[in-house]
Amino acid sequence: MTADATTGAAVPSGRPGSPVLQFDQVGKIFPDGTEALRDVSFTVDKGQFVTVVGPSGCGKSTLLRLASGLDEPTSGRCVVDRSNIGYVFQDATLLPWRTVRHNIELFAELHEMPKPDMERAVTGAIELVGLSGFEQHYPAQLSGGMRMRVSLARSLVMEPPVFLFDEPFGALDEITRERLNEETLALFRREGFAGLFITHSIMEAVFMSTRVHVMSGRPGTIVASYDVPFDYPRHPELRFDPTFAELSGEINHALRGAHT
Repeated sequence: MTADATTGAAVPSGRPGSPVLQFDQVGKIFPDGTEALRDVSFTVDKGQFVTVVGPSGCGKSTLLRLASGLDEPTSGRCVVDRSNIGYVFQDATLLPWRTVRHNIELFAELHEMPKPDMERAVTGAIELVGLSGFEQHYPAQLSGGMRMRVSLARSLVMEPPVFLFDEPFGALDEITRERLNEETLALFRREGFAGLFITHSIMEAVFMSTRVHVMSGRPGTIVASYDVPFDYPRHPELRFDPTFAELSGEINHALRGAHT
């Protein structure tokens, strides 16, 4: 066990199958009185890719802010080692005056990684996300999908045990989105991190995940949970499998109920 960098609470050590992120009866009320979350409890284990779907405004992104330490719960506990968390936002959040390589170096620079280690890690991350040959390009010269690859690579350099994804592919066209789903899962399998993914897309949730949670409308709470029965690697044709369609339908039904 290690200590939570913010609360001092015991943090799971990250052995295979053990939780590395825990929400324990978490509630969040903002200063204006808005209750965003109520009694949210679930874990993300090492080797799990967990997705949360729910109505707009139900507190999905708030969960990620609590996990990352950008905000604190009003009640309950969020237990995680925050010393090294990967965070991929809805926007790639790249610095326009820095090249691809220099953007990917950013977190390593902020953590004062020794230069030889940083150069090796950055080169490896560039190769992992398929950006070899684009190192000297600037963000304005890249497609939306390529910018998201840079965002992924920037966090991969730090080898985080937990990755938080806040609807990272929502603004992309369907084909690019599906390709990045597949590439992200390849990284998940290779790097072994625990993933918490937020999306509005049920198909994306089922394709990516080991487990899917459905949240109610505000105040958000978990109203249904589904284990996803498919093994990795997951091929594009899985999206047309009858069992995939059946599970997607069940989640859709729960999500429609969450809107009421």
